[in-house]
Amino acid sequence: MNDLLDDILIFLIRDLNTLARELELFPGEDKIWETPKGVTNSAGTLALHACGNLRHYIGAILGNSGYVRDRPAEFETRALSRQELLAEIDSTLTDLRAAVPALDPSVLDTPFPQAIGAVNIVTHRFLIHLCTHLAFHVGQVGYLRRLMTGDSTVAGAVSVQPLAA
Repeated sequence: MNDLLDDILIFLIRDLNTLARELELFPGEDKIWETPKGVTNSAGTLALHACGNLRHYIGAILGNSGYVRDRPAEFETRALSRQELLAEIDSTLTDLRAAVPALDPSVLDTPFPQAIGAVNIVTHRFLIHLCTHLAFHVGQVGYLRRLMTGDSTVAGAVSVQPLAA
């Protein structure tokens, strides 16, 4: 595989594993779906959205996984169990581990196969965007958890350990 593809997969795996740890640190499943005043999306919603985004753009579009995204459901679904959310993260990891290594590195310098918001973006730049999009939402989940529970336990977000080769 190409170095950039290797790196993208490492970052995505690291941050999805952090997302799972964040969800595991919530003291009760009900808190995963709560939002404090002024916050639109719960930790559960953010997890579903992050997974749906990656499974669609990388798994289905680049990897032909057959995944069919229901973006509205990512924001409307409530009260899934913690185990169901963790299973969705596991499915996302499975899709990514299949799709990214199978990519021909030449695709990186071609336009992403689907316009994003009516904009054509070169594939390597969009993959980097997907990494930062995931990291942004993982940070939101961690902050929500600490804010709502008062527990400052860290989940290892942005750890450099997984980057050591």
